[in-house]
Amino acid sequence: MANPKGNEGFLDFHVPTAGKACQTWYTTFGDYKPGTRALVVLHGGPGISHDYLNPISDIASYGIPVIMYDQLGCGNSTHIKEKYGDGSFWTIQLFLDELDNLLEKLGIKDDYDILGHSWGGMLASEHAIRQPKGLRKLIISCSPASMKTWVVVANKLRAELPEDVQETLKKHEADGTTETKEYEDAVNVYYERHVCRIKPFPDDMLLAFSKLKEDDTVSMTMNGPSEFFITGTLKEWTNVDRLHNIKVPTLLVNGKYDEAQDECVEPYATNIPGCKWVKFANSSHSPQWEEREKYMKVAADFLQS
Repeated sequence: MANPKGNEGFLDFHVPTAGKACQTWYTTFGDYKPGTRALVVLHGGPGISHDYLNPISDIASYGIPVIMYDQLGCGNSTHIKEKYGDGSFWTIQLFLDELDNLLEKLGIKDDYDILGHSWGGMLASEHAIRQPKGLRKLIISCSPASMKTWVVVANKLRAELPEDVQETLKKHEADGTTETKEYEDAVNVYYERHVCRIKPFPDDMLLAFSKLKEDDTVSMTMNGPSEFFITGTLKEWTNVDRLHNIKVPTLLVNGKYDEAQDECVEPYATNIPGCKWVKFANSSHSPQWEEREKYMKVAADFLQS
C-alpha cells in the first residue's frame, strides 16, 4: 500500500546555541491541508532518520493526513557534528521545542494527533505530559518508560544470544572498540531477534541505519553505542512518576519479541488514565513492518474512534 508524498520542505528552527541556522525537514502524506487533523510521527533513535517509519504513511489511506519529519541532527534536517558529545545541547527540551516549532509553523498546533516510536514515544510522552491544548490523541509505539528498565530488559535478552556473540560484545565494550565491524555484526544478531525479524531488513530501515552511521552525533551523545550499552545523557531518564499528567486518549503498542518488552512499556498502561494496550504477536520492535496491515488498522481505528 503506497501513498504518494505531498508537501515536502524545510522549517526554520531558531536555536541560539547551535552556532548556525537550523532547519527541520518534513514531508506529508495524504490529503493534508493546514487546519485538518493530522497525525505527526516522531521517529526513534535518538538520531535515526524517519525513513524506517515510512510504512506508517499507509495510515493516510484511511483518510488521516500523516506528517513525518527528521529531528535536528539527522536525516534531511540540519546536522551539527560540532556538538558531538555536548549533552548540554542535545536535550529533550531541544526536541520538544523543535516539535512545538513544527506544529506552529505548519498551522496545526490547535488540533493534531501524535505517534511516537521508541525514542519518539519517549519524546511524545514528554510532550503530552505538558498537556498541550491542541493534542487530541497519542500513540506510544514500542517505547520504554524508564531507561534503567530498558537496560535491564536488554541485558536479559542479550543473555539469550549465542555465547560467542555475547563474548564479542563484552570484549569490545570493555576495550572501548564499539565502532568496529565485529561489534556491529554482533549487535546485528540482537537486532535480527528484537528490532526487526524480517530478513533481510527492509530497504528503508537499511537506509536509516546507513544515515545514522554517517552521523551518529545525536545517538552517541544521548544514547550510546548500542541498545544495551547506554552511555549517553538518557541513561537515567524516566517518565513513570509523571505519566498520570497525560490526559488524552492513549494507545500503547509493543511486540512479543520486542526489545521493549512488557516490563518496559507497562508503566504507560498502568499510569495513563484509560490507556489501551495492544500487543503484536508476530512482531519485535518494528510492527509497522512485521505486521504492517494490522498495525495500520489498529492505529487508524484508534485515531478515528
